[in-house]
Parts: sequence; C-alpha cells; structure tokens
Amino acid sequence: MMTDPIADMLTRIRNASMVRKSEAVVPFSKIKMAIAGILIREGYLLKAELVDEKKPQIALSLKYDGREPAIHSIKRISKPGHRAYVKNSDISKVLNGFGLAILSTPRGIMTGIQAKKEKIGGEILCEIY
Repeated sequence: MMTDPIADMLTRIRNASMVRKSEAVVPFSKIKMAIAGILIREGYLLKAELVDEKKPQIALSLKYDGREPAIHSIKRISKPGHRAYVKNSDISKVLNGFGLAILSTPRGIMTGIQAKKEKIGGEILCEIY
C-alpha cells in the first residue's frame, strides 16, 4: 500500500479544524513546509513552526473567523495512483477565484495564480477554499 504524506497532512488539518483545535501537528518534510508557507501567506493558517528536533514535526496553528474555520474545504487532487498534471493554460480558478490551487512546478511549490502568471504548468497537489 502506498502512503501519501501530503494527503495525511491535509486530513490532519481538516480533522483538527472540524473539532476546532488550535493546532495540528504533522511530520516534517520540505514539501509540507512549502505548502504550509503558502497557506499562511494566503490567510488559511496563522503560523507553522518546526518542533521536536529528534523527530522533526511541523506545528500548524489553525485560523478561525469567530467560530468558523478559515478552511472550509481542503482536497487532495493529484494522488500517488493517479497524478494530475496541467498546462498553464488549463489551470482553472477554484471556487470562481475565492479558492486556491497549490501546484508543484519546476520552479517549486506555488499557487495556481502564480503559476499562471509565470506561464508554467505542473502537478495540482490540492485545492482549498
């Protein structure tokens, strides 16, 4: 069975926000840290900190608008068994521009809007709104 560390991270965030926890802890990887950085910049998370040096983990501080979580939906698109690649012309808006697509491109992890601006395609990792 193949494990999907990014799907695991998204599921931990989704579950923690559903029960209104203040943070979610995920095992560290560079790609997860890059995704967390985008989520912070776009206003879906408050902060991401590296904790526990022996077994590095990322503590993600979740953001809420009153009692509503900032993340209403977080969905994995490209999976290990079924990769989803797009050309820059095929990058579509998520929720009519209110959502966010995160892509893995040759120039690193970035939002769909950034990839479209730089005219590069890549693998759609997830969609968030």
